[in-house]
Amino acid sequence: MEASSYGCLCPTTRARRNLRRIEFFQGTLDSTSEITDARIFDTTLRDGEQSPRTSFNYEDKREIAALLDEMGTHVIEAGFPVNSDAEFEAVRDIAESTRVTTCGLARVVEKDIEAALDSGVDMVHTFVSTSDVQLQDSMHATRQEALDTAVDCVEMIKDAGVECMFSPMDATRTDEDFLVDVIEATSAAGADWINIPDTCGVATPRRFYDLIEIVDDCTDAYIDVHTHDDFGLASANAISGFEAGASQAQVSVNGIGERAGNAAYEEVVMALESLYDVDTGIDTTRITELSRIVEEKSDIGVPANKPVVGRNAFSHESGIHAAGVIENSDTFEPGVMTPEMVGATRELVLGKHTGAHSVRERLVDAGYDPTEAEVREVTRRVKEYGAEEQVTMSVLERFAEEIGVTEESEEVRA
Repeated sequence: MEASSYGCLCPTTRARRNLRRIEFFQGTLDSTSEITDARIFDTTLRDGEQSPRTSFNYEDKREIAALLDEMGTHVIEAGFPVNSDAEFEAVRDIAESTRVTTCGLARVVEKDIEAALDSGVDMVHTFVSTSDVQLQDSMHATRQEALDTAVDCVEMIKDAGVECMFSPMDATRTDEDFLVDVIEATSAAGADWINIPDTCGVATPRRFYDLIEIVDDCTDAYIDVHTHDDFGLASANAISGFEAGASQAQVSVNGIGERAGNAAYEEVVMALESLYDVDTGIDTTRITELSRIVEEKSDIGVPANKPVVGRNAFSHESGIHAAGVIENSDTFEPGVMTPEMVGATRELVLGKHTGAHSVRERLVDAGYDPTEAEVREVTRRVKEYGAEEQVTMSVLERFAEEIGVTEESEEVRA
């Protein structure tokens, strides 16, 4: 279904710093017209918390939810209310304190749905397995039982006057004809959103695109996608879902979640903003801050080479790259995504691969006025030292002092 507007589903408008790119680089992939609208459903506090050995306490959930709300995230899945009294209270308090749409998860079980409704969320997300392997060996139910229960629970949620999202769990391993039957039945029962979950991360972008097109043809509900990263394709599949007509994608900060995790909030948002020129309405300048908070609370470290938020995302050591970036950062960075856009900073790293341009830049930043010969000698020492140890600024300054590099006068600095 084409979804150019969402009526009451739209979040409160927020002012944000306008740091988005102005034009796309010319090149072989310079089209930005594939996606026009895109919403972000954050499941960090639900699926993200289901990461093995991860648990958010009440204060953690409130802090993360508050930042997601301030940034303008469209939907926050606050948790699984029936899970425990503490979980119920956290979900209820998030629903009361945030301005964006809040969502609670519920199995197709009456007590789950009642708990979600009682928590005061704006949306209830209910799900049932639809693949034969899960029906037979996890749910121990027939296809017809799953379909009937799904319809009953969607009707229960809609009778309560709450927005309803329905998920056929393990959709990408579900018989296509049965999947269509379930989607058509739950849509007829009043589901506002149909979520298509790649529960075990087996989708590929082209196949997932084709599946979303099939779903789009059999429902008038909005389409949402939920992709897992077992093969490293979660963010690509989420984007593919948007290209095929989905209106929303479920993501988690830093990509945390079951097994290998989910599509990453930061990757999907910045791909939409920078590669597709979609104004999501999200304040992207707080993405790095959000990532660091979730890293701390989840105790799941962010790899240095993690896209967008990793320590190396805007760092340069190679002499060729650093020299280009010093001249124009667009030479060896995407250009359409800058560190400022995500609240990060660029760094020239000193080490084995460092070139003279980078060394000169760091020396000048430290208050020195080196000659060309001094730059060459410091660079030689940096390369040798960097082959065995990390080169810090104190090490660089020690080299400069040993060589006798002149410091800028106070008058020049002023």
